[in-house]
Amino acid sequence: MPTLDFLRMPSPVGELLIVTTGQAVQFLDYVDYESRMHTLLRSRYGDAYTLRDADDPLELRSRLQAYFAGQYQAVDDIPVETGGTPFQQAVWLALRTIPAGQTATYGQQAARIGNPAATRAVGRTNGLNPIAIILPCHRVIGANGTLTGYAGGLERKAWLLHHEGWRGAAAQTTLPL
Repeated sequence: MPTLDFLRMPSPVGELLIVTTGQAVQFLDYVDYESRMHTLLRSRYGDAYTLRDADDPLELRSRLQAYFAGQYQAVDDIPVETGGTPFQQAVWLALRTIPAGQTATYGQQAARIGNPAATRAVGRTNGLNPIAIILPCHRVIGANGTLTGYAGGLERKAWLLHHEGWRGAAAQTTLPL
């Protein structure tokens, strides 16, 4: 039975839930998605996993605090273990090619993974991203420059983009900076 490190962490965009194996992040999302976290873990391990509280697994607390303090590259090389199909893995890992403060469209991401006709599949897959912020699906926007499709909510997406310095027309937020 695997024992996984578990961390609840406050952040400017809400409490984060983080699960790691000790070598890589398997889940990072908002507290609203705790049931999704357990569903994902059950799909990998059945009911045979245990979560143990960890203070700073993989220095994630420190690195995420640095990210929220403006050191965006602090999360760039955190090891991840996404699971998923080969297509999903390609989509999620391609997110790391979008620099902080910049955006890409779903179509650009589809082309980036060598499948330009898969724009909608890329959008659906981004919505299933198990590792928010580190795999920055918030940096993917609609072809017309609008903020679309962020599982964590469009207010969070706008906040993250604004925090990273993106000044697109849709970078409005009601969350405090």
